[in-house]
Amino acid sequence: MALSVALPLAFSAHANPIPDSASMDIQFELPAINTSMYARPYVAVWIEDQQRKPVRTVQLWVGKDEWLKDLRSWWRKVGRYDRELVDAVTSATRPAGEYRFVWDGLDDAGNRVEQGTYTFYTEVVREHGGRNYIRQKIQLGESGFTHQLAPTEETGVITLNYSIND
Repeated sequence: MALSVALPLAFSAHANPIPDSASMDIQFELPAINTSMYARPYVAVWIEDQQRKPVRTVQLWVGKDEWLKDLRSWWRKVGRYDRELVDAVTSATRPAGEYRFVWDGLDDAGNRVEQGTYTFYTEVVREHGGRNYIRQKIQLGESGFTHQLAPTEETGVITLNYSIND
């Protein structure tokens, strides 16, 4: 009697990259907080794929390296593993105000991400203040979208506008 073993065939199902003209405009507000011990917050903005793997650190605002660990969620996922990335994306903390920046749809290695489900994260931490961790599922593909994220103790409204520009 012959014994046969069925081996599953491996299929490679690669998704298409998002369109070359796709980008996500991010409008971000740090509200004015009236307190005698106000300090500018540390901010990390990043994107993760469906497997919760960090894809791109979009913004990182800290004063000194020793404060990077205060951005606990971002630090555990990205910061402690990639010193070169930290050096490349870190900029100074910012005062209260409205900010706008654009994610170009590339990962940290400079490759266009594939179409699919991702999560947008923002972590905002202020010495002598609050800590806010915000996340929003996003679907990157051939169609645009806009999400408005509700204000928190440390952030105003955050608006995500994904668009395909021709």
